[in-house]
Amino acid sequence: MRLADGTVASVWEKWLAFSPDPLYLSLYAKWDPGVVQRRHGHHSPHVLFVLEGDMTCDGRRCPAGTHIELPCGAAFGPFVAGPRGALLFEVMMGDPRGWGDDPAAFERALAEQGAEALPDPPIELPGWLEDLRHRWVPEPPA
Repeated sequence: MRLADGTVASVWEKWLAFSPDPLYLSLYAKWDPGVVQRRHGHHSPHVLFVLEGDMTCDGRRCPAGTHIELPCGAAFGPFVAGPRGALLFEVMMGDPRGWGDDPAAFERALAEQGAEALPDPPIELPGWLEDLRHRWVPEPPA
């Protein structure tokens, strides 16, 4: 995303373990200061732990030491990283691909930051898992 001052803020992930059987993903994520994440869920239970920095989740502050557990099928967010960013450890115990249910909440969170969304960067998923991120982008009018 592009922040109000023109800088680009991203989420940087290092996948520590990504297994097809049983399907799970564990990762270390660095969120740049001010980055906004969509309200979303995953097709699996998902836990995250804030190691450093802070963020808000749906307006609620989550400082270092916060543990969030998301049951399969539930959604959370939008998220906004604090002024120092955030460092997270996350585990998805099943299909880690996400879905969103409230694009307007993402747009509001971006507007509150004076930010704009940028296209998702290329990603290298394992060959056994299809990239479904295109579903986040609204279909162009016919």
